[in-house]
Amino acid sequence: MKIEDIKNICVVGAGNMGHQIALQAALSGFQVKSTDASEVTLQKAQQFVDSYLPQRVAKGKLTEEQAALARKNISFVKTLEEAAQDADFVIEAVTEKLALKRDIFSKLDTICPPDTILATNSSFIVSSMIADVTTRPSQVCNMHFFNPALVMKLVEVVQGPHTAPETAEVTVELCRRMGKLPVLLNKEIYGFLVNRILGALSTEAVFLLDQGIASAEAIDLAVVNALGHPMGPFRLMDLTGIDLSYHIGMERYRETQDAADKPSPVIVEKYAKGEWGQKTGKGFYQY
Repeated sequence: MKIEDIKNICVVGAGNMGHQIALQAALSGFQVKSTDASEVTLQKAQQFVDSYLPQRVAKGKLTEEQAALARKNISFVKTLEEAAQDADFVIEAVTEKLALKRDIFSKLDTICPPDTILATNSSFIVSSMIADVTTRPSQVCNMHFFNPALVMKLVEVVQGPHTAPETAEVTVELCRRMGKLPVLLNKEIYGFLVNRILGALSTEAVFLLDQGIASAEAIDLAVVNALGHPMGPFRLMDLTGIDLSYHIGMERYRETQDAADKPSPVIVEKYAKGEWGQKTGKGFYQY
């Protein structure tokens, strides 16, 4: 597979990350099919696109022609089979649960053409934990976008021990053609680059909150105004989803069986209460 061969992109998962990745690809001129197991999620994704594009036109960020073309480029389909059967490149963007991703990749392997590249948007799960359910491990890699995917420029591409150099090269170039700034990781490592660095900061921030040292608001203020971060760790968790933080921690604990990898008490409490951040109207902050 060469970059010139990639015309049709399938994005599996139409949640907050998935529908933005799909729209970014459509804005970049690719034919995109977005799919999700939840019909409600798929409808919300379509509603987002149908409201986002006119808003960008109204703000002068897109022309009427650009918006119309992007809308024409993206379709929302109910089944994985319809979405992936003619895909040249697939980006999986479902919940951070290993079993779910393995099931999807196994199905994609039977649906997609033999040359199709299969990428996971996972922010922590390395593709070597998924590739073995396919007959094409050399065409499997990580392609990690950041939230919000329409705004954030960086994409981490991870070349696992199974990933062919050509697969990594095509994925890096696809990022560029989608208007993103790719960084290539030559080896797999849990959490990749950004989340390893951010995770160390977030772990310490949550520890300080759990110990009653300071409030979430105070910690965020300190990080923003002393370290120069655009937002504090708790505001960021509200943005990305406290449920995501919970699932990442639980997946890591299942893998290592190390109690230190479990989500912290405050994350577990927020998850259990359904206080997942902006998506539910309440997290560490009220929305």
